Amino acid sequence: MRQKELRIALICYGGVSLAVYMHGVTKELWKLTRASRALHAGDETLSGSEAVYLEMLQHLRSKSDVMLRVMPDILTGASAGGINAVFLAQAIHSGQSLEPLTELWLEHADVDKLLDPEARLWTWIAKFWAPPVVQFLLSRPGSAVNESVAPETRRQVRKKLGRFVRSRWFAPPFSGIGFSGLIADALKAMEEAPADRPLLPPGHPLDLFVTATDFGGYIELLRINSPAVVQESEHRLPIGFRARTPAEPGHQLADPLELTLAARSTASFPGAFPPLKLGEIDELARRRKREWTGRGQFIERVMPGHMRQQDADRVSLVDGSVLVNAPFSEAMGALQGRPAQREVDRRFVYIDPRPDRIGRRAQEKGEDVGFFKAIVGSISAIPREQPIRDNLEQIQSLSREAERLQQIAAALRPEVERTVNKLFGRTFFMNRPTPRRLAAWRAKAQQAAAEQAGYAFHSYAQAKFTGIVERLSQMVFSSAPGLLLHDAAPIADALRSELERRGLSSLIDPAGGAAEEAIRFFRDHDIGFRIRRLRLLARRLTRDWEGGRTITEADRDAGRDVIYRALAIYFDREGPESLGESFPAIAEGVLTYPGAVLDAIAERRDLQALDLKVEEMLAEALEAMPKPLRRRILFAYLGFPFLDVATLPLFRNEGFTEFDPIKVDRISPDDAVSIRSGGTFATLRGVEFFNFGAFFSRSYRENDYLWGRLHGAERMVDLVCSTMEGEVDALEITACKRRIFLAILDEEEGRLKADLTLIPKIRAEVMERLANA
Repeated sequence: MRQKELRIALICYGGVSLAVYMHGVTKELWKLTRASRALHAGDETLSGSEAVYLEMLQHLRSKSDVMLRVMPDILTGASAGGINAVFLAQAIHSGQSLEPLTELWLEHADVDKLLDPEARLWTWIAKFWAPPVVQFLLSRPGSAVNESVAPETRRQVRKKLGRFVRSRWFAPPFSGIGFSGLIADALKAMEEAPADRPLLPPGHPLDLFVTATDFGGYIELLRINSPAVVQESEHRLPIGFRARTPAEPGHQLADPLELTLAARSTASFPGAFPPLKLGEIDELARRRKREWTGRGQFIERVMPGHMRQQDADRVSLVDGSVLVNAPFSEAMGALQGRPAQREVDRRFVYIDPRPDRIGRRAQEKGEDVGFFKAIVGSISAIPREQPIRDNLEQIQSLSREAERLQQIAAALRPEVERTVNKLFGRTFFMNRPTPRRLAAWRAKAQQAAAEQAGYAFHSYAQAKFTGIVERLSQMVFSSAPGLLLHDAAPIADALRSELERRGLSSLIDPAGGAAEEAIRFFRDHDIGFRIRRLRLLARRLTRDWEGGRTITEADRDAGRDVIYRALAIYFDREGPESLGESFPAIAEGVLTYPGAVLDAIAERRDLQALDLKVEEMLAEALEAMPKPLRRRILFAYLGFPFLDVATLPLFRNEGFTEFDPIKVDRISPDDAVSIRSGGTFATLRGVEFFNFGAFFSRSYRENDYLWGRLHGAERMVDLVCSTMEGEVDALEITACKRRIFLAILDEEEGRLKADLTLIPKIRAEVMERLANA
């Protein structure tokens, strides 16, 4: 059975109380991922929507002979969307349940619960005169409540808003440490509940990023022509976590105090919550009697600028969506160097609960922009709603580059194969490869590619050399935060000086090809070449050689298996974590002893020993293959140096990236119309009162959470079906959605009681709109 991975990089927008809707969406992604894991484990004990997802995956497997695994392995978020990203990442990594977050949103995301106890009923004067004034102001025709809140809930909103307005003035009404406590409580509830197996394969990396805004900012250096270095103030502060998926359940993605800090800081809505300071988390740890053992290392990692300035304890963090409401760039940065065990379909999926910005602005056409509207829009609304065009265009550019690379490779393939055939075609033992022969043939092919490339080899060797030095310097930089450097440039300069001292001032041998010193350097450090070569083989086995009569799917699948296992061996040595716990101490001496750092990396990676291991695997697999496939793999493997010489200088030192072009998908009320059309305003209630509506009404929160699950389920089905080869029957898709919708309504019927008409009404719509499914 052919295996394929649907890898999802999820981006959760900020949206104030619409975070409740986004939680419903992320919950369906969690449930689909659980069903996918169950498919691979042979687990049939699921219930609710998970059981329907499992049946869908089983049905698609039987039709297409593809076993799909859903893998959300990159999660980013801003503001309240960042909270959802934090909890989803913890659930994926640990195997814990996401249900405690549902209770947090439904029960505690209410203005009465969030108000700081010291801010309630501020003074006797406020108690005396505020209620009638508030009642008068909020009852007038054209008031904010009358304009933006449904008639049936205006009384409840006015009552809660009255208490809100009567709280203290000129200070945030909501409690910062109270909010941190709620987040910590939900994480603790996840920890105490029974945990299942993690949702990603053991060893697979999981990346989490949330955005925060550093109100005071910190100094960063920019390198320009004149003067050489200038200082700039930086206010963006991404807080990131990366961990390898454990084999056993219950392991934390990170210290719960650090996850609490990330969630609390990214959702620190200006004016509503006080800015987060490190002292708040310290006080929370004291109250909970928890020791924050990794505090120093965490601050060094996420606030290196303030560590240089020695003012980390004075940092004030406010809502992440002030500057970055759609953190695409962090997700894109996490793509580099991800492992692949099988064919990958990479998707960037973003949740936008309110994509109707043009419609809302249309109501203001013809109106002059007044004094206060201009100020508020400039400092709040416009920055938060800056389009993601730049991010999407960058993704499209990378995807087009990948497509061009594939086209160039396809065009060069006949010539490369002729060259390899001329070089090896009469080799007597070509059909009986051994590890020793593979190593010798590999060296011969690489030398021939270097000699035949002529002048082109100069640019190729320099592109390889520069790329390797840059990656090594970044690896050392990330391993040595104690150096308090602004960037990796000083490290790269030190490494280049050391390599020139070792004889690499010129990479080319006068007689042709690479110099001996360059060959030794590439053998010790060029892990990228090895990975690119194996990725080419994986692609040929998956796409380029399908449909041939002499090569069966079983033969190709056996070949893919060994290629991906070989890739995993190199991937394990690619990151700084493979260098051991003692490497950071060595890395911090790089400016003084760069040679010792280079030698430590070469010794600890030991790429030449890995080459022997991989070639043993390949030789064993090749021996069991039919002759036509064996020769194709050998020719592709030995021909790769010729292809790499031609393509690497053209493609930013990256060559073959994670796999095929990246696709982008959106999840919003406008994209899920199977049950009810009309988009956001036809389904969500949290949009009322300037997106704060769900904080004033439990029934609103229940409504938005339920629609989040329903919309999320619909888009999960769309995502899965779009990654399968061939068209999936539309009636089958509709029938599957109908069953999932009904399963969700059945699951939530006992929990959602604030509006007893909600579920029956939506169930009737499902039965009517999808009656023929």
